[in-house]
Amino acid sequence: MPAKGAQVDVIVGGGVVGLSVAWRLAREGRQVTVVDPAPGRGASYAAAGMLAPVSEVTYTEAPLLRLGVASLRRWPAFAAELTEDAGLAGPGTNVGAAPGAAAELAGPRMGAGAGLAGDGAAGGDALALDLRSDGTLDVAFGADDLAALDELAAFMDKLGLPVERLTGRECRRLEPMLAPSVRGGLLAPGDAWVDPRRVTAALLAALERLGAEVVRARVTELLREGGRVTGVRLETPEPYGTGPGGGHGEVRPGAKAETRAGTRTGARKETGAETRAEIRAERVVLTAGAWSGELAEVPVRPVKGQIMRLRSPQPLLTRCVRGTVHGSSVYLVPRGDGELVVGATQEELGFDTRVTAGGLYELLRDARELVPGVTELEVADVVAGLRPGTPDNLPVIGPSGTPGLTFATGHHRGGVLLAPLTTAILLGEEGELAALCSPERFQGIS
Repeated sequence: MPAKGAQVDVIVGGGVVGLSVAWRLAREGRQVTVVDPAPGRGASYAAAGMLAPVSEVTYTEAPLLRLGVASLRRWPAFAAELTEDAGLAGPGTNVGAAPGAAAELAGPRMGAGAGLAGDGAAGGDALALDLRSDGTLDVAFGADDLAALDELAAFMDKLGLPVERLTGRECRRLEPMLAPSVRGGLLAPGDAWVDPRRVTAALLAALERLGAEVVRARVTELLREGGRVTGVRLETPEPYGTGPGGGHGEVRPGAKAETRAGTRTGARKETGAETRAEIRAERVVLTAGAWSGELAEVPVRPVKGQIMRLRSPQPLLTRCVRGTVHGSSVYLVPRGDGELVVGATQEELGFDTRVTAGGLYELLRDARELVPGVTELEVADVVAGLRPGTPDNLPVIGPSGTPGLTFATGHHRGGVLLAPLTTAILLGEEGELAALCSPERFQGIS
């Protein structure tokens, strides 16, 4: 147990980004406290887990592409270290896998090795997290879609990104369940995906094994003294000594928390238990996703996304499949346990997290155009999450304009992909790429 009043890093937000930051800091020997009313149950719980910087590329998002490619290179080592720290690495697991031999991102070309190189995605660590690297197949139905894929392929070639142009017959040879109306496609063989729910569960297990503290409560305010951030105020004081702590179930906002030992200030007695309303910190790292703007001046907004998880006794697909149907993008991501994730809507509706009949109808309608067999599958889960969007679609990572406050938020649809790179930036392991995410690009941020 740390001495009373010891300085800690407080991580506000327990999604995949916040938990990854906490885990890496704890590995560095820092005293870490994560504060979140329901760790792992926000946007990360709804995410499909696509590690797909290549197939996600657009003509206006070259900086985001650079971040994604660099982070994808880090995923095999990230997965191997995480499964080891979480106690999930069994015999034969390639725990020491290298992140691959992707080319450097300097200069106008991105480098050809954008995927998960080496054996890092083939060992026990990959199985534990359902980390797969079979690529993404982007399919087209009509002449306009095919022309768009041709333009995208040319753009990717200029960036040095590996893609393969396929005919409709070649697409169906790879994925026999595709609709007969598919006329062609683009295969990004280096793309990968992972199950975010397994990742957050592993991160929570790793944090517990490293002795980090997880406080299940909502932060209502950042504490400020003398022009710096000095900690956080909790919505409801959480009791000390009420249980083993660090549990993984969902807790309503403001619910009393069970935690591991940690720094506690503002303590008072309540029904015989020591409680606290505040947590003092040497540094606060704001990783609260769509809610970050509620606590600090940072331009992050919620972008709603609805997804479905379908279940099949036999896998319907072997790789990610995506396409544009009725003007909307839809993707299907297979899981190792037989589930198939179908997503996702993109809605600017504030903090609305309702799952709607209209949203699910659109997902199933569009998915059926790609893979008609989806309508025969069992519905396993439906969920809506809030992506944290920014004006330029780039994350906000680094020190704020206020001493004691650091940002790691605004990852929009790329939180799972960018988690390894985000931690590297905060630990000072990335220089040039850190400038792309710097909070300094926005005025008045604090």
